[in-house]
Parts: sequence; C-alpha cells; structure tokens
Amino acid sequence: MRDFDVRQALRRDLDQQHRDDARTRIVEEMGIWAGSVRVDIAVINGELSGYEIKSARDTLARLPAQQELYSQVFDRVTLVVADHHSKKASALIPEWWGVMIATMANGQAVSLQEVRPSYGNPGVDALQVARLLWRPEAVAILHRHGLVKGFRSAAADKLCRRLALELPLELLRFEVRGALKERTGWLRKSVNDKSEVAIGIDLDPLKPSACAHAGGACDR
Repeated sequence: MRDFDVRQALRRDLDQQHRDDARTRIVEEMGIWAGSVRVDIAVINGELSGYEIKSARDTLARLPAQQELYSQVFDRVTLVVADHHSKKASALIPEWWGVMIATMANGQAVSLQEVRPSYGNPGVDALQVARLLWRPEAVAILHRHGLVKGFRSAAADKLCRRLALELPLELLRFEVRGALKERTGWLRKSVNDKSEVAIGIDLDPLKPSACAHAGGACDR
C-alpha cells in the first residue's frame, strides 16, 4: 500500500464529504513555515484542517517534528496511517489529533476507518498562522482593519507580527482562511471542483515569486 493509494482514498472521501459545500477548498501539499514543510492535504472552510499520511511504505521518523509544526497552525489535524503504524504513531501525536486507519484487502482500493476523532487545537500560534500569508495578502488584511499605516513597505515577517499582535486570534484565523481560499497563484489547474495541487514559483509580479514552495509569507 503506497502513499499514492492512501492519498487517492482520502481525496475521494474528502471530495464526497464536501462536494456540496462551495465554501470548502481542498489543497494537496500545502506549505507552512514559509513552505519549508508541506502537509499532505489541507481542508480550508470554517476551520483549517490538515491530514498527514503515513502509508505502509513510510516510516515515522519525521512525525515528531511534523506534529510539532502542524500543531502550531492547524485547527484540527488527522493522521492517516497504515494499520501496523497505528499504535506507535498514536503515541507520537497530541490527544487532540484524529487517527484514521488505512487498509487494503487483496489488492483492492484502500479503505479508511476513523478510530479516533480530531478535536480543536488548544495551542494555535497566532504568528505562525499569520505567516501562512503572502506579503500582499498581509498588507490587504492590515489595510482592511486600519492597521497598515507605517507598515505598507515593511518586510513580510514584520507585517505578520503586527497581524498576530493586533488582531484577536479568531479574527486572524478567519482572515487567513479567507486569503487561502481566494489564493490562485500557487495552485495548478483544479483536478476537480475541490482538489488542487500546491506548486512553487509564480511569475505574477504582485505575488511572491521567491516562494519556491507553496504557502508562507515571503518578502518582495
């Protein structure tokens, strides 16, 4: 059972779950931490949810670092894991993370079973959420809330720090989710109405072409 097999099953289930919700966007390989880390699938609607896949061919070596980073950004996270990884993997993640078991019988399609529901993240980091924004997005949000004066030419990280300091966390999360749902420059053409694949360089001069990975604030 390969990562590709599990990913296809998860995309199918998420597409089915959200097919009638125009407010939901599903993105593959969404970058966080200035694109240096990528979550397998992100679902953006009234929450920002991440799904990390560990197939039978994967190891758990990166999971401790991934859980630390994802836990600063996502409202919910679900680990989708091959059965033989489930016990060890469950011990490496916070209690609020959900767990789904991926199985494949006789070479048939992968099936997914939720064995532990996800809960709301109690420790979202406002600055890391703000750093999901590109610089023009951060400027637009500051302008919308009357906070841009004296900061219009500031470096991206300074803009993000101002957002994290001045906006209540719930409002910041709302604004960031809205920006991510509206963003087009880092997404290839949709595979379908909901599933899109994050990519790298965008040549539009209004967007941060230096962001070689998807997502993340990038100074211009």
